[in-house]
Amino acid sequence: MTGHAPNARSAPPEREIRSILVVGAGLAGFGTVRALREHSFAGHVTLLGAEGIAPYDRPPLSKELLARTTPEWLAEDRRFDLDAAVDDLRLGEPAIALTVSDTSAEVTSSAGTYRADAVVLACGARARRPAGWESALTLHTAADADALRAALGTSGHLVCIGAGWIGGELAGVARAAGHQVTVIEAGLAPLAGVLGDLVGGRLGPWYDALDITLVLGTPVAEVIDGRVLLGDRRAVRGDVVVAAVGARPATDWLVGTVPLTPSGSIQVDGGYRVLDLPPHVIAVGDCADRLSARHGWVPGGHWDAALRGPEVAVRTLLGVSDAHADLRADLAPYVFSSQLGHELTLTGLPRRGDHVVLREGQPGWAALYFAPEPRRGPRELRAVLTVDRPRDVAAARRMFRGAALPIASPRIAADAARDLRDALSQ
Repeated sequence: MTGHAPNARSAPPEREIRSILVVGAGLAGFGTVRALREHSFAGHVTLLGAEGIAPYDRPPLSKELLARTTPEWLAEDRRFDLDAAVDDLRLGEPAIALTVSDTSAEVTSSAGTYRADAVVLACGARARRPAGWESALTLHTAADADALRAALGTSGHLVCIGAGWIGGELAGVARAAGHQVTVIEAGLAPLAGVLGDLVGGRLGPWYDALDITLVLGTPVAEVIDGRVLLGDRRAVRGDVVVAAVGARPATDWLVGTVPLTPSGSIQVDGGYRVLDLPPHVIAVGDCADRLSARHGWVPGGHWDAALRGPEVAVRTLLGVSDAHADLRADLAPYVFSSQLGHELTLTGLPRRGDHVVLREGQPGWAALYFAPEPRRGPRELRAVLTVDRPRDVAAARRMFRGAALPIASPRIAADAARDLRDALSQ
């Protein structure tokens, strides 16, 4: 699929939009409805959800798995009356088909068919569970969390496949509750697929400090009733096995109607319009890969994008233009995680082969990902990881607000005694 340049400003819609259908009742869908009403959209809004319960926040499912037994409801947390804002609320009707015309869109659910002038696809993602792992649990929904809490009980050995964001959070929470924990990771270090081997290697000792067994560089071949068979023919046994190997966009129902990437994502421009479809088809949240003028293709799958993206998407759909808001429309990728006794944030998008500069200080440390260049001196800064270093978090986010990647000095950035923004080239 060919890429399109993101829209710098929202253009007025070609026709009046009187009805909007939002597919997905997670954070992105909830945020879309809220943004519509806050921008004074007075038309008919239909919201379809698949889980059968009110919208809730997903991060507590792993961060507070054993401390919370009920979801954190978005309507309460965000102080927004969803029932009053939606004309037709259908929380237990998974979408199964989409039809798009030049002037409208029609969605067929498990219980009926709905037509609107525009559709917002906020259908989220599902946890990956590879073939041969059918007996492994996952952690992505409130129902998953309930099943995992019940399976763990008050004791038991947890085997977690994957040392990524969710795997690290889950391992730490389970260990803090007294469970024996083994984490199996196919990569050479925790989070190596995101942070690289050098930075990921610095996370390994965290597992040792908590007496968590960490098995690295070993793929899993099969999971059979609590027995994890490794690629080297070893077997690891546990009372509970969880597959924490990422998620895949919940877009199977769109095959043949919406162009999808090999990973199942929907590609959208900077205003969240779906590429190669009419402008009244929008996608936002975990299901969307956004084309950023600053970062290139930004994959979905993170809470911050689902939180902030709907505001941009709704302004695009309604043709609402605001000079200050438009400057912030190109959202910088941002991830936060609490795991194994440490606080991590990642701002920007690291790339394979980036030049990594470590920023050692008290408290914590940071890793900066620079574009590889043969010459010394300032260069493009692509991402900043902070670990237990809150003073750098706000600075990093401000550095990625410009129209292009910031140009910074690796030498100055490495000096933890200086403000991170001192590294920016004037």
